[in-house]
Amino acid sequence: MTKYIFITGGVLSSVGKGIVTSSIGKMLQIRGFSVTAIKIDPYVNVDAGTMNPFMHGEVFVTEDGGETDLDLGHYERFLDVNLSKENNITTGQVYGAVISKERRGDYLGSCVQIIPHVTDEIKERIKAVARKSGADIVLVEIGGTVGDIESLPFLEAARQMYIEEGEKNVLFVHVSLVPILKATGEQKTKPTQHSVQELRRIGIQPGIIVARCETMLEPDAAKKIALFCNVPLKAVFTSPDAKTIYDVPLILDKQGMGDYICERLDLKPSKPDWSSWEQIVESFNNANTTVKIAMCGKYTRLTDSYVSIKSALEHAAASLRARVELRWFETTDFEKDSAKLSSLWECDGVMILPGFGARGVEGKYLLSNMLENMTSRF
Repeated sequence: MTKYIFITGGVLSSVGKGIVTSSIGKMLQIRGFSVTAIKIDPYVNVDAGTMNPFMHGEVFVTEDGGETDLDLGHYERFLDVNLSKENNITTGQVYGAVISKERRGDYLGSCVQIIPHVTDEIKERIKAVARKSGADIVLVEIGGTVGDIESLPFLEAARQMYIEEGEKNVLFVHVSLVPILKATGEQKTKPTQHSVQELRRIGIQPGIIVARCETMLEPDAAKKIALFCNVPLKAVFTSPDAKTIYDVPLILDKQGMGDYICERLDLKPSKPDWSSWEQIVESFNNANTTVKIAMCGKYTRLTDSYVSIKSALEHAAASLRARVELRWFETTDFEKDSAKLSSLWECDGVMILPGFGARGVEGKYLLSNMLENMTSRF
């Protein structure tokens, strides 16, 4: 049977669920299993295509033209797979489908409700991706933070799948922030405890907890999380700050996470061989030179608006044993004061970034003229 791993987040958004999800996928791939990944976004938009990048980061366009969440880009880069628009499920898609079925009479006059009609639609979309991909394991990242009203139908659907598919086929991984108080240097576990309590109130007991912390968890903090969150100590892992995101699968696997997931899901893995992945990480971490690139666009206050372009530059640099240093410039600033263009002379290259609408276009035009004049000098 297909195995399902649901990844939830606690305390705050952007805690690193996407990287943890990608890392879990890589740990399973290294052990010989085929993997696909789904990102669930609880917003009522049908897709990310019309959303302001300041609100949601970049729109990642899949091979079949789907305008999806940026986390699908992380999945593709980590797992070396091509995903489709079906791998991004939103509240807008789900409710749109349910309402269309009701209008056609598919529910035969039933009173259409969140349970079972909406949750059944969610489960069917997840299982459809599993069938289409033929993957051994389907990773399902539920966006947002536990406690958000928008995500409740998706968590309920996940709870039902645990009952229907069986405990050996469904695993819940909860990624939660463990902050460090600067005044005392103490790792605080209470936010994670409350986050897990909220999950358990919904009916979900996480099987694994990943603490997102600046440093590795102290033994006492890990024991406290295990005790109050009702998980074995060996099921508590740390995702600390890393030199590159591609270090994270190695860091988690060294803590025993890959083996523990296989144990929980009754999987028979092959022996993991990280040698090729370690070479990739080494190329990121041991650069011989630095290249400065000016990133000029209209959404640069949130650099995740251009995360795929950032990644492409970083990958290209790493292949040449270089490190890319990105310097961010808002093109509207060039319109207010063209003298600011002179600061670009400190960079080795300039990237003019895409954007929708008229704002910032004049600044890009000024920048293009400057670059054209610079080129004509040589």
